[in-house]
Amino acid sequence: MKPFRYERASSPSEAATLLAQTPTGAFLGGGTNLVDLMKLEVMQPDLLIDISPLGFDRVEALPDGGVRIGALVRNSELAAERTIRQRYPVLAQALLAGASGQLRNLATTGGNLLQRTRCLYFQDISKPCNKRVPGSGCSARAGEHRNLAILGASEACIATHPSDMAVALIALDARVNVLGPGGERTIPLSKFYRLPGDQPQYETVLEHGELITSVDLPAIPFATRSHYRKVRDRASYAFALVSLAAALELKDGLISDVRLAFGGVAPAPWRAYKAEQILRGAPASEETFRRAAEAELAAAQPLRDNAFKVPLARNVLVRTLLDLSREEQR
Repeated sequence: MKPFRYERASSPSEAATLLAQTPTGAFLGGGTNLVDLMKLEVMQPDLLIDISPLGFDRVEALPDGGVRIGALVRNSELAAERTIRQRYPVLAQALLAGASGQLRNLATTGGNLLQRTRCLYFQDISKPCNKRVPGSGCSARAGEHRNLAILGASEACIATHPSDMAVALIALDARVNVLGPGGERTIPLSKFYRLPGDQPQYETVLEHGELITSVDLPAIPFATRSHYRKVRDRASYAFALVSLAAALELKDGLISDVRLAFGGVAPAPWRAYKAEQILRGAPASEETFRRAAEAELAAAQPLRDNAFKVPLARNVLVRTLLDLSREEQR
């Protein structure tokens, strides 16, 4: 690990200013991803700004019936929060599907949103990687890519976003509140991440120096009927091959509303807007669910070793919606 300076921020504005003044600085919350990448010399910040003294560690009700989640709320605490378990079970399930108990006790909400890909070539500084060294090439395209992207990728990068929590949050129309040198702003999570294009080194729309302070969830009454399904190589401590966050509302056998998002298939949590559009107003049947899945996956561009993800994603969507529709009809 390279030498670095360490500062404890005394206020959010001080943290934002410190980072804005340091081109290669980084915020330190739980550190579960950042410290690993520093040990691998993938990230080499000159300054670590410890934001743990800033608070941001509460889950609060909003006046409109939604919920505000502080950026420093630990993943284990958020998964155990009664409001989240009752009103947004898909989020609690996604959190518990991620990492391990020890890591969830340290990992934070803001840090989870910003974690970096686990692509082998990104983490190996001896190999070319456009995300790590722009213009150096993408080793994964001809190399090991079994767990990499089939949607939203580019010639420059096929890495996948690793977060489970972010998949649930994007399905729930979450909004990210940030503070930077230019003041405060709110970013819909659906617009927070960048697809790689020809600049995979830019993963979010955050400006340098901007600090995530909280995440807002809107009031979605039918989110009480939601589920997170994750397919992976082993039962715990493994990243998704394919995952799905889903919430479903039925009226008289028809789908009145739905929220869907895939994980493990794209460089960002993948909101399945095409599938949602087909499902709204349609009968809740296996045929409908399959047609929606096929429409969403029609743009998939798998490579040699990850083509299995296309039928797997289709089956995960169909199975999850069948389970939700049967639960609601009981």
